[in-house]
Amino acid sequence: SMPSEMLLKIFSYLDAVSLLSLGCVNKRFYELANDNGIWLKLYSPKWKMKSKQTETVSSGCAALHDKKPGYWKKEYIFTQTCAFKTRVMRLVKFLDPYTGLPCKNKEAMKVSGLSWIIILKDKNGKEHVVEKPKLSFKDTSVTILWYGTDWPCLDILSTLKLFGVTPLLPDQSRPPNKTGPRRFSLIAEYCLANLTESSVAVGADELVQLFSLSPGLVVGVWKEKNEIAFVMANLHYNQLLERSILGSATVQYAPPPNKPLLDDIDSEYGLHDYSLHLDLHGRSCMYLCGSFKCLFCRKRDIENGYLRLRVVNLKDNRKHLPIIGTLGICWETDVFKGNVKDCFVMDLTLLDETGKPFWCFSAPVHMELSTKSSGLYDYMGHIYTADYADSEGKVCVEFVWLEETKEYIIVSLVLYVSTKKVNSWYGTNY
Repeated sequence: SMPSEMLLKIFSYLDAVSLLSLGCVNKRFYELANDNGIWLKLYSPKWKMKSKQTETVSSGCAALHDKKPGYWKKEYIFTQTCAFKTRVMRLVKFLDPYTGLPCKNKEAMKVSGLSWIIILKDKNGKEHVVEKPKLSFKDTSVTILWYGTDWPCLDILSTLKLFGVTPLLPDQSRPPNKTGPRRFSLIAEYCLANLTESSVAVGADELVQLFSLSPGLVVGVWKEKNEIAFVMANLHYNQLLERSILGSATVQYAPPPNKPLLDDIDSEYGLHDYSLHLDLHGRSCMYLCGSFKCLFCRKRDIENGYLRLRVVNLKDNRKHLPIIGTLGICWETDVFKGNVKDCFVMDLTLLDETGKPFWCFSAPVHMELSTKSSGLYDYMGHIYTADYADSEGKVCVEFVWLEETKEYIIVSLVLYVSTKKVNSWYGTNY
């Protein structure tokens, strides 16, 4: 019953976040909280540093009533958002010479107030929001784990969406307000219909089965109940912040195309001077962390739509790699913990000859016992294979299990890069 003039006077003392929250109370508060006069006062002190901006504000004052309600609110939010994105993206320009990736990812995430949530949608259109994940940081990726006791039944779920979430109006002087207005950036969307039949089975232990959905998502399903136990996302640092911040709630961020250098590649000799950084881990433990330089392929190594880069050769035992620990993916819920063996998370970062990330991913990989036995003189044991494939390439790994020392040895590691990927990257035609 309070007159609008009195409410506007009260609203004029509030900050931007409070005004946005008030607009969610009811229709009347929404209209009053859109008042151009209030938002212009908030906008003017922050954005009249430059002469052009001062002229804009002055002309806005003169024609305040000519603008549609909410005009200066939109201008304020847009300008704040642009400044925030610029500040965050400036931090990720510093590259780690070891991995070729941004070395201030954690700092940028903290500044941005970034978090991740998943939204499960059932077949009736109802949405279930799952927040409060556990994070595990590695050299080139972050693993995000969600678990709880009130997951919807798997049989009624249709899709899962992964979002990066940031405060709509971040304030560096205060920690992020989890109940304030937030901005959603769609990272990936997954189909959960017929999950156990349509996805890749990664492995299982006594309690759960792991299923993989590309890119980089693991869904743990209780064996007895056929219900979700947890969801684990593996996000590679390459373009992590861009995808978590620069997308919209409905459209994923699309990175700009690579600008090839002139005379950057010789089609006669294929790829050259490539670098690989490879991590194998099980979420909470690291099994392998290695870098490989001067990778190349000859023209004869190009066939069937792929360029082959041989990283570890079966016949060169000087480059064979021992694995630390027993391979497996660790998981946990409120009550139970476990370790699904014979699988792991692979973080691959392939850099081109200029040091740019050319092909990157973080994804679960499962191992299979090969039918052939080791013919190597140095290693007598069972051979296991682990393969990964996406639209940009394939990875083929061979392990030998040494029973005497209880360890795996990588005896072969080969990358197959799609010629379509190379052609789009360099503007060539293989």
